[in-house]
Amino acid sequence: MSIECDVLIVGGGIAGLSLASELAPHRSIVLVEAEPTLGYHTSSRSARQLIPSYGPPAVQELTRRTLGILANLQADTGLALTTPRSFLLVGTEHDVAGKASGSMHPISHAEALELCPQLQPDSFEAAGIDTTCVGMNTDLLLEYHRRTAEDAGAMVIPRSRVTDARYDDGAWCVRAGGRTIRADVVVNAAGAWADTLAGLCGVAPQGLVPFRRTAAIVPVDRAPDPGMPMVAAADDSFYFRADGSGLLISPCESVPGTAEDAQPIPGDIEALIERLNTVTTFGITSTSRSWTGLRTETAAGLPVVGFDPVLPGFFWLAGQGGYGFQTSSGIAELATALLTDARAEPAGPACLLKPRSAPEGSGDAAREAL
Repeated sequence: MSIECDVLIVGGGIAGLSLASELAPHRSIVLVEAEPTLGYHTSSRSARQLIPSYGPPAVQELTRRTLGILANLQADTGLALTTPRSFLLVGTEHDVAGKASGSMHPISHAEALELCPQLQPDSFEAAGIDTTCVGMNTDLLLEYHRRTAEDAGAMVIPRSRVTDARYDDGAWCVRAGGRTIRADVVVNAAGAWADTLAGLCGVAPQGLVPFRRTAAIVPVDRAPDPGMPMVAAADDSFYFRADGSGLLISPCESVPGTAEDAQPIPGDIEALIERLNTVTTFGITSTSRSWTGLRTETAAGLPVVGFDPVLPGFFWLAGQGGYGFQTSSGIAELATALLTDARAEPAGPACLLKPRSAPEGSGDAAREAL
């Protein structure tokens, strides 16, 4: 089976799907995803919290833009994509001062305990609160983007891993899931596999590294207040928030890993529960379920967005790190501008990373290694 399109998007997570829904009214789109379900890896393992004060300045700017787009989308569609959920940072005076930024402001020790009475009073010195944060219904947003893209004519095809790709006669010829897809542009939204896909296409890698981040749902004796803020340690040792009648917890680890279906390491959640039982009164005794996601980053910690400088028609949409959902709409807007007008410059953060050039001959070497 052969398919022709203007743009082939590889990757069915939030990056690929948000671009597909934004771009589909302007170009013919095919999106392929290796897994049986969309958003299977990192996008389905999100903390589901958008924090404007989280990340470097470019990420914060993209987050504010994304929140504005989502607010308009909710007003137009009535979809409950976000709900208010503040972000409470606790720790030493030094650590909280070092992490507080953007829309976060300091609050007193007593105010922090009022917001989260389960915190042990002697477990922190200082606190900051960001009241502009929201909780995110990630499943609903992924489904909205899929439906919007398909309604605009895009083809979304799961179970279609890319196995071969060649640039020939001004177009890409890609084999994915037993199909041959011919496209003017290939968009690399493959997450932790983005550098692997680049190598398959004969494109130099961007030095992307996947970092592990584990989370779990745990039951507690007394259900937390649903309006409780998400609480994080300023030394990056944990975060927790209400999740129904229990808690979502994470040790906030950032350990280099490999592109894989990541799973929790035995003992990590148990050690976190022991820690949380010393700094809170929740009395956690067990785990309902746990998972590990991959936050794929560049050395600079910024997303890579734009056409590859060497191989024509190869577009990078990678390296979102842990900021995928909170930057997705802003990045999709920027990427669409670039993909619909070759002369366009991103109308957003100037410090987003542009794809770096390959060393001379590296593209040929990558092809010969296949």
